[in-house]
Amino acid sequence: MNEQTLVFKVGTSSITQENGMIDRIKIARITNQLAQLHQAGHRIILVTSGSIAAGFRRLGFEKRPSKIPEKQAAAAVGQGLLIEEYTKNLMMDGIVAAQVLLTQDDFADERRYQNASQTLQVLLHQRAIPIINENDTIAIDEIKVGDNDTLSAQVASLVKADLLVLLTDVDGLYTANPKTDPNAQHLDQVETIGPELYEMAAGAGSANATGGMTTKLRAASIATKSGVPVFICSSQEDTSLLAAVQQENRGTLFVADKHAMNQKKQWMAFYARTQAYVLIDDGALQALRFQGGSLLAAGVTNVFGEFEAGDIIEVYSKGKEHLIGKGRTRMSSDQLQVRLQEMTEGILIHRNDWVSVEG
Repeated sequence: MNEQTLVFKVGTSSITQENGMIDRIKIARITNQLAQLHQAGHRIILVTSGSIAAGFRRLGFEKRPSKIPEKQAAAAVGQGLLIEEYTKNLMMDGIVAAQVLLTQDDFADERRYQNASQTLQVLLHQRAIPIINENDTIAIDEIKVGDNDTLSAQVASLVKADLLVLLTDVDGLYTANPKTDPNAQHLDQVETIGPELYEMAAGAGSANATGGMTTKLRAASIATKSGVPVFICSSQEDTSLLAAVQQENRGTLFVADKHAMNQKKQWMAFYARTQAYVLIDDGALQALRFQGGSLLAAGVTNVFGEFEAGDIIEVYSKGKEHLIGKGRTRMSSDQLQVRLQEMTEGILIHRNDWVSVEG
């Protein structure tokens, strides 16, 4: 088996008891498999849910809290409990665990995005296993990734993983909910993630605490567009992680895009925050879509919002009905407006700084 970079995402139900407390047997089962893969030479990252679930009872709450401050306080307790349990188990096999807490801000800021990538690469090179979770103690809605399926896809893309495994309570994607529809068919492999798949998944979701199959499809879309294949399978088997590496257990494999984005374009497409956008005419649309051209100032029909040279903006056609892509500008919005008024040429977004987000 060739050495690979593997990212595993485990959900709350995979590591806790029904009462919300940490299940040491489940965690030991996971860490034992991680250790075997590590000893085989693989580079391992674990994205784990469960910090709030692990912590709320220790704070005296009878049920999972719903208020943000209470959830954040529970996460502060639970994150420590989780990393302690993982660290203790992995150290029994001589493996160092490293806690990494992230928010969407760490991906949206280009410098922090690069720093996160470099930190994870050093940890992997030094044979540690990063244990990653969203920083629920401080995260608010504006900076949250939102779910660990998405977070795991972002991490897998960041480190250019060879495989992302999403462990859940069902053994893959079905055409309908297998718990309620006896005619539901299992999908062994998915080549393209389109609107029809999302519609199907909306009715085929599991009882997973992080939002079901739709969130996993969104995660698979991010990862596969970045060149990372994704395997969704059940966490119920004792050897689920080991089997998933070779897709020997029942699950759904999402095939990686052959035309994967490089890291710079991944950042622009999925994480860069945009404060402004432009509308373009049909000629500019054709040049971007089919001719490999840059976006010229002359192709812009309208400008919305203010931006400086070097900012990332969105590009739309048809009156903001269709997002074409994003790019780093070579002029400010004021400079662009002057060009439009004077009807002079100039490159707004060079092809090397452009990423299409259609499809």
